[in-house]
Amino acid sequence: MSPLPMLPRAVIAAAVVFGLALSSAAVAARTATGPAARAWLSDLVTRIDAADRAGTRPGPSRGRGTVVVHVQIAADGAVQGAEIEESSGSAKLDQRALRAVQGISPAPAPPAALLGVDGIVDLSIPVALGH
Repeated sequence: MSPLPMLPRAVIAAAVVFGLALSSAAVAARTATGPAARAWLSDLVTRIDAADRAGTRPGPSRGRGTVVVHVQIAADGAVQGAEIEESSGSAKLDQRALRAVQGISPAPAPPAALLGVDGIVDLSIPVALGH
């Protein structure tokens, strides 16, 4: 796996950890932000970025913006649901972010400590597109 670019993914990973701390699994997440959880979240961000790049053509027509996507991931890594939590203001970018998040399924299984009592990880992920 290639190293993450310096700023965008690092910022996104930090925002994912922050979003996780605010999610419905907040108690578990606060105690589970150890190395395994951070590695899994970082991998998730990398996969979302790769899914976006695979699904779009390079160039200025891709657009730029950040979309916050609420995603539910099951214990087996399957994306159970994804919806726009905060729009970028562009329907095209919002749909692109949803496709990228849905495109990671199945993701690697999340660490057990991140799972809620329902066996699902709830995340709010800021997806930076075209940055």
